[in-house]
Amino acid sequence: MTVINTGAITTHVQRLDAQRTGAEGEGVAEGEPPVVVFVHGLLTDSLASYYFTLGPAFAAEGIDVIMYDLRGHGRSDRPATGYRLECFVEDLTGLLDALGERRPVHVVGNSFGGTIAVAFAAWHPERVATVTMIESEPPVAAWSRHIAEGLADARERLRHEDAIAWIAEHHGAHTAKLSRAAGRILQTTPLAQEVPAGRLIDDDLSALDRPLLAIYGDQTGLFEQAPELEAKVAQCRTVVMHDQGHSVLVERTAETRDLILGWVREHTLVGA
Repeated sequence: MTVINTGAITTHVQRLDAQRTGAEGEGVAEGEPPVVVFVHGLLTDSLASYYFTLGPAFAAEGIDVIMYDLRGHGRSDRPATGYRLECFVEDLTGLLDALGERRPVHVVGNSFGGTIAVAFAAWHPERVATVTMIESEPPVAAWSRHIAEGLADARERLRHEDAIAWIAEHHGAHTAKLSRAAGRILQTTPLAQEVPAGRLIDDDLSALDRPLLAIYGDQTGLFEQAPELEAKVAQCRTVVMHDQGHSVLVERTAETRDLILGWVREHTLVGA
């Protein structure tokens, strides 16, 4: 386990160095490899979701990988306050500084992690090569309303043991354990109030000038923003997976891996 000081907190981070031989036995080009930073979602998530899905595969393809636990999650600090979006972005900036990472990074974010990724790219474009959102929204006014409603609902529901029991019955003991832990975070921190109150970007997305890949399932409604993203972001590609809900990362891992690998390679070649 590696825990480093990232400014206001200490952050748990895992790095996987690029392998110099690709997964199919082909040599990886000499020189400095690209670097991908994986950012996980809220409450029931941690860097483990990438460690057991995309992380090792990317390292095997000659890419440096950084995965970390968000504040309040996993083995990172859980401060009494400081859960506005800008705090999460400052943590990412502090992490890259602490690691001495100066290459423009490809930031991949799942759910709330995608919102962090877009905010980081908007506020620190010089540090970003590309952005990938997986079942996510950019940090605009509509997102703030959506996340406020969702967190308030989760905070109330997860207070009750019968809700945890229902989750265990329908989704298994592991998911129930994660949900119970999420309920504790919501009850013991101001996360539910602070996340929606954080800094936003303008609705026209003019602050985002980095290439954006957005991946969605077609069963959550988030995919409906795809045409707007493509209209507002100059370098944007959206992909909608059919018969798929929010759990794109764990249920469609191979497809997601191939999409993002192709995206990173494409923009590494052009030096984006």
